[in-house]
Amino acid sequence: MAKPRKRNQTLTVRLTQAEKERIQTQAKKARRSVTDYLVALSWETPIYLGPDTRPLLVELKRMGSNVNQIAQKVNAGAFTSYNFQEMVDQLGALHEELCRLTRSSPWQR
Repeated sequence: MAKPRKRNQTLTVRLTQAEKERIQTQAKKARRSVTDYLVALSWETPIYLGPDTRPLLVELKRMGSNVNQIAQKVNAGAFTSYNFQEMVDQLGALHEELCRLTRSSPWQR
C-alpha cells in the first residue's frame, strides 16, 4: 500500500467567480477534490510552447531602424524626386516582406 502524502503546503490563487465555479464543476465531474483535480492537471496536462519569435522580432527591429534612417534622410532633404521614388519602392518591399513574415508565423494562426 502506498504511503499517503502529507500536504502541508498552500498555494493561493486569485480567480474570478466564473473561473472558480468552472474549476469546482470540473473537479466534481472528475470525482476529485479541487486540490486533487488541480494537482492532476498540473502533472497530466502537457505544456506547448510556441515557436521562438526572437528572430522575427530582431528582423522587425532592423526593418524599423531602416525606416527611421530613411525618414531622417528625407527630413534632412537628402532625397531628390528620383531617389524618393526608389525609397518608396524599398519601403514597399520592406512592407511586403513584413507581411510575408507575419503570415508565415505559426503564432499568428
